[in-house]
This record gives sequence, C-alpha cells and structure tokens, in this order.
Amino acid sequence: MSFAQNRGLLLSFFFTGVISAQEVENILITNANIFDGKGDALIENQSVLIEGNIIKQIGSSVKAPKDAKVIDAKGATLSPGFSDIHAHLSLNTGPADMFYAPVDYHASLSLYQAEKTIMMGFTTIRDVGGAVFGVKRAIDEGYFVGPRIYASGPPISMTAGHGDYRSPLVLPRQLGGPSNTELEVIGATIFADGVPEVLSAARMNMRSGAVFLKMFVGGAVSGMYDPLDIAEYTFEEVKAAADEADRWNTYLAVHTYTDKATQIAIKAGAKTLEHCNLITDETVKMAVENDCYISAQTGVYLAEAPASFTPAQKERQQQAADGLDNLLSLCVKYKAKVSFGSDLLMDMELKKTLCQEFTNRTKWFSNAEILKQATSVNGEIMALSGPRNPYPGKIGVIEEGALADILLIDGNPLKNIEILTNPEKNLLLIMKDGKIFKNIIE
Repeated sequence: MSFAQNRGLLLSFFFTGVISAQEVENILITNANIFDGKGDALIENQSVLIEGNIIKQIGSSVKAPKDAKVIDAKGATLSPGFSDIHAHLSLNTGPADMFYAPVDYHASLSLYQAEKTIMMGFTTIRDVGGAVFGVKRAIDEGYFVGPRIYASGPPISMTAGHGDYRSPLVLPRQLGGPSNTELEVIGATIFADGVPEVLSAARMNMRSGAVFLKMFVGGAVSGMYDPLDIAEYTFEEVKAAADEADRWNTYLAVHTYTDKATQIAIKAGAKTLEHCNLITDETVKMAVENDCYISAQTGVYLAEAPASFTPAQKERQQQAADGLDNLLSLCVKYKAKVSFGSDLLMDMELKKTLCQEFTNRTKWFSNAEILKQATSVNGEIMALSGPRNPYPGKIGVIEEGALADILLIDGNPLKNIEILTNPEKNLLLIMKDGKIFKNIIE
C-alpha cells in the first residue's frame, strides 16, 4: 500500500470516523439480482467479477480467481452507484457563515458532507457551483472518503444575477469596484459582464480544473436582485460560454426557470438545463429536439423555506414548487431526458434528505425510470465532459468494462423504492472504483 493510501487510512479514521476503503484486487459478488441501470426488471441470480476498478465479467456461473474475495449477495439487488447531477458540496451554511467563516471551515464541512453523500449510495456527484477542487483532489488521492466529483468551479454570474449577493453599494469592476469580492474569494461565484469577461471567466474556470462550465442565465429562488421571471445574460454572452466549453471539448450547464431564459440557452448551445420549473410545452419540445437534458429537482422546493429567507424568496420558492407538476408532466409527455439531482444547499440538516428525492418523483415516474435517472441517465451527462472527464470509463451501468461503482440493496427498489430512503439499513454494500466503503452483508 502506498504512503498516500496509508496516510489516507489514518486521516480517514481520525477526522471522519470511518476507516478508509477496503482494497482487494479481485472481488466476486455471487447470488445477486441485477438492476443494470437501463432495464425495467432485475436480472436474477447473477455473479459479477470485479478486477481492480473494472467490472470484468457478469453471468450466472462466473468462477472466482484464486485470490478473489467472494461476497454472497444472498438475493440482494445489485445496482450501479447512484449519482447526484446537481450538487453543491461546499455550500453548507447560510449567508452569514458563507461570507465570514474561514475557508478551511468550509472545506472541512465539504469533506464531512462528502462522506455522508457516499454513505447514502451516491458514488458520484456533479458539483455545479462552489470551491471543491481541493476537496476533490483530497478524495481522489485517498486521504478522505467521498464520491467522484465532476466540478464546474464557481458559476458564472452577471451583475445583479443569481450569484450576486453583494451589497448594492458594491460597484462592479467596470465602474471602479474591487477586483475580487468575498464571493469570488470563497469560490461561490465569478462575476462577468459582457462577452470578453464571460470568456475570461470561462477560461479561468477551465484553467482551475473545471470539467464543464456552469452559468446563471435566469432568475432565482434565493437570489437578492433577480426575480424568477427575468432572463439573465444576452444570447451573445451565453453563446460565448457555450462556445468556449465546446472549444475545451466539454459542455455548458445553465441555471434557468422560464421559457425565455431557457430558449436563449438552448439556442446558444447549452446541454443541461438546471431547474426549468416554469417552462411550457414549446420549450420542453425544443429541449428534446436539441438533445438537451432537463436537470430537475423536487426536494429543494418542497422543503420548508430556510429561516433566513425573505418573504420574496419564500414566495419564489412556492412559485417554483407550483411549477413542478407541469414541468415533469410535460417531460413525460414529450419523453424529455430528465436527470436526477438535489440542489440541496446552505443547510446541513436539509442535506440529510437527499434520498427523499427517490420517493418525491413517484408522482411522475415509475420506480425504474427514477432509478435510471439516478444511474445511466446521469452517467450520460458525466460523459459529456469528453476528454475533460477526470474519471475515464463508463459509470451508471452494470456491464462488462464499466467502472466498478456498485451497491447491494436489501430488497427490490423496482417494487419498493422507499427502501432507498433508509440507506443506513438497506444499503448492504457500497463500492466505488472497485473499493469497498461499506459491507454489512457478511
């Protein structure tokens, strides 16, 4: 075992309370019923051989290599690891702490949340805004326990846009304001007005290690200056970001709620549309025609509004919640590609409700559709980062050659998806990259 791995064991024990992953070269899981991430039914009585971090063989009679660790699934459901396509790992506190707490405090909370996230079965997240590059590196190097992280870095915001929590007395840079505000210092956002600044912001994020770009193109529930009905950024500005992402052989994700903002983004070349609660038939059809993904969330709107919310923010949260049924019904009607994400942020207690996203969606989708959203559909989005992908290989599916991110579930979530809301009890095994992070089946 390398020095980094040994040190990772110690750090993980002392700082997170969970011993680091168990590493075994070959693992054979027998007597499993497989949900492969794509089908509508389980494939019964199967064995899965993992060599290193790759699923090597699947079948009803797979022989174990001599040195293999054999795990008898005893009829449990074997599933790909889940992923959260709209996570904010570093945004764990309200605005006061966000701006005034030390940056290492935020990093510590991020590492705490990373461990909690993987222990809920989410072996991958796409972080769509925040300072997580260092956290990602620490996890990837084995010092801490957590999911794979696909990060955008700080989202790009216009003045008075969703990312703008500055005092109205703070001038933008073009008018003599500071070169960097506290929001930019902590990595919560990056301000850019006009095409040249958008290009600079996009290039700075890519230079920092982003694997895709994130941009606020519409109003927000929690924003200070931007009601939900507005469109943020011009077509030219959004296209500049989308084109820059394309030059880096990756893609643009956009925060948006309305028809106007979303249509501008689609025409400009964005590939994932975050939220979209207030769009109508025309825009859903446009998303389908342009092969875009609708990144929808439910729990963040259905939860009780944070105590720090103003009356206007509470009203916008209700407005967004009221739009959910129409949005997701239209997605079903037009067969839009809907991903699985949470957008839980600024509240450590709220983040504990992540797994309720599974049951929230049953009003619109079958259990199989929800599970596909949380596995193979999200995996397709991760793959859009192309050569910028920090984890080359296929995720979100159980198939030969895919990365070994695997769960063993006590019960059949295709019949009873509610079992996923109690991961501590019902997730018997959690594996990421061929390493075992939890095993209570033995």
